[in-house]
Amino acid sequence: MLDVKRMVILRDLAEHTRVTAVADLHGVTPSAVSQQLRALEAEAGAALVERDGRGLRLTPAGVALAAACEPVLAALERAEGAVRALDAEPSGELAIGCAPSALATVAAPLVAELALRHPRLRPRIVQADPEEAVPQLRQRRLDLAVTYAYPLLGAPPAAGTTTVALFDDPLCLALPQALLPAYERDGLASLRERTWVSAPAPSSCRAMLLHACRNAGFTPRIAHECADLRSGLWLVATGQAVSILPKLLCDAPPPGVAVRELPGPGRTVDVMVRAGTETQPAVAATLAALASPTSLAPPAPFAPPAPLTAR
Repeated sequence: MLDVKRMVILRDLAEHTRVTAVADLHGVTPSAVSQQLRALEAEAGAALVERDGRGLRLTPAGVALAAACEPVLAALERAEGAVRALDAEPSGELAIGCAPSALATVAAPLVAELALRHPRLRPRIVQADPEEAVPQLRQRRLDLAVTYAYPLLGAPPAAGTTTVALFDDPLCLALPQALLPAYERDGLASLRERTWVSAPAPSSCRAMLLHACRNAGFTPRIAHECADLRSGLWLVATGQAVSILPKLLCDAPPPGVAVRELPGPGRTVDVMVRAGTETQPAVAATLAALASPTSLAPPAPFAPPAPLTAR
């Protein structure tokens, strides 16, 4: 019988390609990963990896077994859900990863809704952007993840996960009030000589900013990086930068900042679960709560910007 945990290690090697990366992901040493792979080869009766320079690559048998891992994991999740469904009421700790921009809009109302509906559940919110949350979800460190995606970037969904869209979140341009007339006359191209503030790379928010500006015919000069894009609006307020960011982060811009919604698709705010966990009571209860109108706080309208005070 094949060991499922060893299959997961093989799956992760297929995805990350380096033994050291898999070791970091699982919190073990590279030698421990190699040992588990050798044990899996003995169970499978076939060579699953082979040397490729200083690293390893999967053999055809290894590729086939790694591809079979996700359906096996989903079936096990469904089996666990069938057992847990015998409980009368969802209970226990529920780890929910949440992108920072959705904490106020999704996470806080969700926790309040779950407290009313299922008092035996103990939701625990973990702030995490999708780049952090998705690996933690797949490694079972999170039970759900409130994430976001930019459809225009065309990134494929994470293997072994199921995504439910919650709502659309348009993109907005934030710029100093003094630049607003030029933008309204000439569009984004009027800002080609300005400095920009964006999230540090790698980031889908940064990739989307680059995509929007290049569609307007220029590559932006990103002079400032802020992991908290809402804080970056203060650089815009001083006249030192412009930015593109989701509408959820523009509800209360600082004085002196003009915000304009950009045409076209923005991003979707989603909830992601491991495939097969949708019927587990705690996960199903959370998905049902998210479907309730009371579990999502609507984004606040833009506050009217005020001019900067001259000194």
